[in-house]
Amino acid sequence: MSVDAFQAGIFLLVVAALVKPVGAYLERVFQRQKTWLDPLLVPVERLIHRILGIDARGEMDWKRYSLAFVIFSVVNVVALYFLLRWQAWLPWYFPKVMTTPMAPDLAANTAVSFVTTTTWQAYAGENTLSYFSQILLAGQNFVAGAAGLAVGIAFIRGYVHEKTENLGNFWVDLIRALLWVLVPLSVVGSIFLVWQGVPMNFLPYAVAHTIEGGTQTIARGPVAALEFIKNLGTNGGGFFNVNGAHPFENPTPLTNFVELLAIVVLPAAFTHTFGRMVGKPRDGWVIFWTMTALFIAGLVVCEWAEGSMHPALAHEIAGGNMEGKEVRFGVGGSALAAVVTSNGATGSYNSMHDSFEPLGVAVPLVNMLLGEIVYGGLGTGLYSMIFVALLALFVGGLMVGRSPEHLGRRLGPPEMKIIALYTLLGPVTVLVMTAVAVVTDAGRVGLTTNVGSHGFTEILFAYASAFANNGQSMAGLSANNIFYNTTTIIAMLAGRFGLAVLALALAGRFAAARRRPAGAGTMRSDGVLFGMLLAGTAIFVGALNFLPALALGPILEHFSMRP
Repeated sequence: MSVDAFQAGIFLLVVAALVKPVGAYLERVFQRQKTWLDPLLVPVERLIHRILGIDARGEMDWKRYSLAFVIFSVVNVVALYFLLRWQAWLPWYFPKVMTTPMAPDLAANTAVSFVTTTTWQAYAGENTLSYFSQILLAGQNFVAGAAGLAVGIAFIRGYVHEKTENLGNFWVDLIRALLWVLVPLSVVGSIFLVWQGVPMNFLPYAVAHTIEGGTQTIARGPVAALEFIKNLGTNGGGFFNVNGAHPFENPTPLTNFVELLAIVVLPAAFTHTFGRMVGKPRDGWVIFWTMTALFIAGLVVCEWAEGSMHPALAHEIAGGNMEGKEVRFGVGGSALAAVVTSNGATGSYNSMHDSFEPLGVAVPLVNMLLGEIVYGGLGTGLYSMIFVALLALFVGGLMVGRSPEHLGRRLGPPEMKIIALYTLLGPVTVLVMTAVAVVTDAGRVGLTTNVGSHGFTEILFAYASAFANNGQSMAGLSANNIFYNTTTIIAMLAGRFGLAVLALALAGRFAAARRRPAGAGTMRSDGVLFGMLLAGTAIFVGALNFLPALALGPILEHFSMRP
């Protein structure tokens, strides 16, 4: 067994081992059962409720829950926009190194990207943002991640509740997600990163004198405060321009491993939380293992592509394609990070995807185009996969004459309309935006060096990343201009709020309906056969939507590079 395969195997074993205990803990937190943190956090929670005037017993239907989620996000966007525009008058601003101005379009794009957990960064953090701004963005990583987790829990309640319109209380779920989940784990994780060498200070940038007599400015700051929560909250982005490849963000293979675990564990464990809350643990495990099978398939393709080389260079370079990769991670660590971050709604990559082989970059691109259904973001990954499951049950049920229902919830015409809208929103947004960028001068101007199929892939990758609320990019696309700052905002908003509101609408219909007992005509959703149907549906629907675009991008480039 190779070192890369061993590393990937250990990673998946650790994830699988943590799914049950972490999933059970999440259930206890949001079902308001006793946890070991209660003596410390319950008084804090009550104080926050009292200060903010929150009625913990007040329930919301899907419309009020959606409205609270959207209003909370809009307020954060507006506040963050103005604070970013005013950063020169706020603490820890170093004018000698802050060389990229925070223009209105860039500030708006950055505010939206962090509030939607996209953290799309069309700038270099070390010469654009002050320490104060970085801390503000770290705070957004907390609240945006908690908001996504709250929506995911509300979606599960749609299956749990019966003959009621209530899905819980957004404000209560938000606060519990922060206090019981994100804050404690981030404190522990940040301390671990400081131990491993990640900076945590507010000192000015250091100036080093080189042996040639020149000077070098070395950026530093409160990196550890941002680094762990950006992964845990499936936000992405980075304190520095090169993200997780920077030794101050990700100094060792151990930090790389732990940071990737931080991305995956909560979304993966959410499948077990779903199974426990609906009273069908086997269904949760089927979803988890289906996700894992798709994860392994993508990882095998990516590692194979990056482990090989273009035929013209194969006799000169051993060990695979190391262009754009850090030696301390190698091909295996870089490919694993590419698959994890593109599946986990977290663009915290540790290598330059623009330098990947065409089929290597196709893997993270496909992961995002499929809706990040493999683990995914906090809350979003689960309900994205559930929507695929509902589509699979509907299609499979029709083919074999079984009732289209899931866990006692009937799939009638109103439910299928919501599912159809959810399924089509991504392809319409990504493909239309890509087409507009390709045929207009404003879109093509972002292609600084690459044209043809590679340039097309860069544009498609950008909008797939924005809609998936992922944030990673192929750096060959220069996106800091009014066109891309504006159009990626549209994609980010559609991916965050369009999908979340549709998920809550479906949950509201499920909660209001009466649970139907399983009958002889009900298709089971807790076995291997359903897992195969689920994976097949995800791949088939993705191919129908995106195969022509992929054929114009990475697939064409792959074959054009071969004799």
